[in-house]
Amino acid sequence: MTKIAILGANGRLGRVVAKAFIDAGFDVRTVTRTGKVPAELAGATAVAGDALDRQSLIRAAEGVDIIFNGLNPIYTDWGKCLPMAENVMAACHANNALHLFPGTVYNYGSPMPAVITENTPFHPTTEKGRIRCAMEELFRREADAERVRTILLRAGDFFGGTGSGSWFDLVVAAKIGKGVYTAPGPADLVHEWAYLPDFAEGFVALARNLDKLGSYEALNFPGHAVTDVEIKAAAEKALGRPLKMTSMPWWVLRAGSPFVAMWREIVSMSYLRFEPHRLASTRLEGIIGEIPHTPLDQAVARSLEDIGIATGKGMKAA
Repeated sequence: MTKIAILGANGRLGRVVAKAFIDAGFDVRTVTRTGKVPAELAGATAVAGDALDRQSLIRAAEGVDIIFNGLNPIYTDWGKCLPMAENVMAACHANNALHLFPGTVYNYGSPMPAVITENTPFHPTTEKGRIRCAMEELFRREADAERVRTILLRAGDFFGGTGSGSWFDLVVAAKIGKGVYTAPGPADLVHEWAYLPDFAEGFVALARNLDKLGSYEALNFPGHAVTDVEIKAAAEKALGRPLKMTSMPWWVLRAGSPFVAMWREIVSMSYLRFEPHRLASTRLEGIIGEIPHTPLDQAVARSLEDIGIATGKGMKAA
């Protein structure tokens, strides 16, 4: 049985990916600083490991075949990203483990390409974009040196899954209980979203098709390239009632950004909400077959349920 270690298993992405690999029959080890994980991951073996302590991480991943790198510090702590990535490379190399990694669209900078393919060149224009590019350069160097094999799957903004910390729960759905849908940008602008259960299934499918992949692969995951008008309609269908559309007050964040570190970091990435973009792939379907894609109405309904918002009869999460 293939053994996989999930780093960052307490995070929103990590726990959804861990659950997908458990359900798929993999031998799953969840690695967190405390060694504790949510009850939903009871089918995994929980171990403690500190991503900023190289030897601790090497020990935590001992004997695994695959390491899924779900480490993602909060926006104000992104100085930790590259040291963590270096430690993950060391853990993969020490254990001869393949590296699975979730990529972002930060690498492409502003102005955003309207359509992002696997061949679109990077053009980072923010510190976070430059950090992401540096991480991917590190992964490619390790692969070229035949030390660590990396398979990267790139996605847009996340929605779905339990926990908090995404644009969907912090902004879009924050006032839905009061009948208000909050658009983070222009309501008719196309934005790339990834429904996390679909994204996780994409990683499982890649892990089952490693013989079709090289030593370094960077693939796109086309999720839901939709507007806020479309997401609002799906939410209204799930709730069985109309919602008022309002806009995120960016002016408040911009005015306060010199004084609030988190607001400053969010504002630095605000272009993502004002420039249309979507992901396209010329290769993923040929590798894994049909790309996981839950219809938008179902994905939004289940995402609302995941964050504790009751939907109409027949629309609850499966």
